[in-house]
Amino acid sequence: MKNNKIIISAANSKYEILIGSNLINKLDKILKSKLPKSEKYLIVFDSKVPFKMIKKLKQKIKKKVILYKFSSSEKNKDQHNVNKLLTVMQKYNFNRNDSLIAVGGGVVGDVSGFTASIFKRGLKFINIPTTLLAQVDSSIGGKTGVNTSFGKNLIGSFYQPNLVIADIDFLKSLPKREIICGYAEIFKHSIISDKKFFNFLLKNFDKIIKLKQPFINKAIYKSCLIKKRIVEKDEKEKNLRKTLNLGHTFAHSYEASYKYSKKLNHGEAVLLGINSASEFSLKEKFLNLREHNLIKEHIYTIDKSLHVKNYFGKKDVGKLLEFMKNDKKNNSNKINLILIKKIGNVTYNNFFDLNKISKFIRLQFYNM
Repeated sequence: MKNNKIIISAANSKYEILIGSNLINKLDKILKSKLPKSEKYLIVFDSKVPFKMIKKLKQKIKKKVILYKFSSSEKNKDQHNVNKLLTVMQKYNFNRNDSLIAVGGGVVGDVSGFTASIFKRGLKFINIPTTLLAQVDSSIGGKTGVNTSFGKNLIGSFYQPNLVIADIDFLKSLPKREIICGYAEIFKHSIISDKKFFNFLLKNFDKIIKLKQPFINKAIYKSCLIKKRIVEKDEKEKNLRKTLNLGHTFAHSYEASYKYSKKLNHGEAVLLGINSASEFSLKEKFLNLREHNLIKEHIYTIDKSLHVKNYFGKKDVGKLLEFMKNDKKNNSNKINLILIKKIGNVTYNNFFDLNKISKFIRLQFYNM
């Protein structure tokens, strides 16, 4: 399968997403072409990434390289760890032409991107996502940020990377659960924008999660294209980009309620959230029953245990509502939900009062 390239045109920058296999072996050539002025590189790498891959990265960069191992978890996605990275770059006297390279999943990318955005008001930033989730979602579009005790991603910035390298070879070291975590966002993109792609996923799900070519490459490429089109039209999430949050208002409350533990990872929470959004869309007569069932049945094909009632009960309703109220898409006392009109077409800026959401959450424990 040939390597693919997608060009993202943001308001003040343009950058490439390179998708394919064996890209790391070409890293020196890529960096000389894209970032010729960088003399120092800080590689912030996820501790879960095989160290032999990190050694290969370091060998391929023919400049000064500092390695920084990051224990990736939502609990470590905070200002404290941002300050640690800032201290390292000050210690080694990084300048604005030097580069920070994130190697890992979305947490590493978010923390590193946010750090790059505030160091000397903007350092060169390269994202090398090593999880499927990061390759199709968090590495694209320039959203960076950290969590607080009040919720997820409440402190952050919009800061576009200079380059994204999505090398599929990194995915081979991931457990199936992590592949499914990324597949959740691919599935979300199809519901938002492309019924034909949705059908492709339903037909080829097993091949995709087994990383079979050309299916995995096509799934990543098509997913990235969907996000590219949306991000280019609405970089700062004023309107259309909100659609990328399909299922996420529910999902973030589910994750936060579990204190971002391994018992419920981001992709699983997103699948639960998409199911909740689909159920709510049906209830509010946005979505018809047949398409709702297509979405629900595929989620249960992915993982038959993905029922909200398997994770939460009536005692959790108040806690879930509190986290939903803190969601950054809300601008009033109402909850803003992205709802599905049909597969390939969603609607944003749908505000509902807390009582309606509370009744719906309770209803899920009986119906789903």
